[in-house]
Amino acid sequence: MKFSHREKKDLFFAGLMISLAFAILLSGGYRALFSSNLSFIFIFAAAFFTAGLGFLLHEIMHKHIAQSYGLKAEFQAFYPMLWLAIVFSFFGFIFAAPGAVMIQSFRPLSKEKNGKISIAGPGTNIILAIIFLILLLVFGNQSAILGYGLTINSLLAAFNMIPAMPFDGAKILAWNKGIYTITLLVAIGLFVASFIL
Repeated sequence: MKFSHREKKDLFFAGLMISLAFAILLSGGYRALFSSNLSFIFIFAAAFFTAGLGFLLHEIMHKHIAQSYGLKAEFQAFYPMLWLAIVFSFFGFIFAAPGAVMIQSFRPLSKEKNGKISIAGPGTNIILAIIFLILLLVFGNQSAILGYGLTINSLLAAFNMIPAMPFDGAKILAWNKGIYTITLLVAIGLFVASFIL
């Protein structure tokens, strides 16, 4: 899998800014301004290894599946939306549309191919959430990072299943309603479990 110079830069900054937005949110929004440097650095590291990693792998898997069909695919960051995510995080919530994998095809994609490319993203977040869940069950609530990992990745999966364009959910639903329903229910179930454990 090859990445252009621009794509590497966009992935780096998008991952960094998403991690920062979640770090601010997890630090209590505007209260992050009054956090000690040490505690914020720890929370930023936790956000990077959960939200940042989840976001990057989500987008890379879209690209990988698209390229497996012989399509040209490149991630492009949406910097205005990334800055907006950081601003929103100070007010206690995040609405993020950090960017997308742009796919070039000489012919319209079939619903099946489009659906499979789309499900690669939230599917990756579900796998990551399950890994964090297993680690939580094995090690208990000893590490906040594991809890963050389960919550954030299940949320990313569920959020991307919104059945409206340009979200992945719209393309998955158009391809296969059964797979859409199962994926959405698993994502929501994992998100609910993150508050029970």
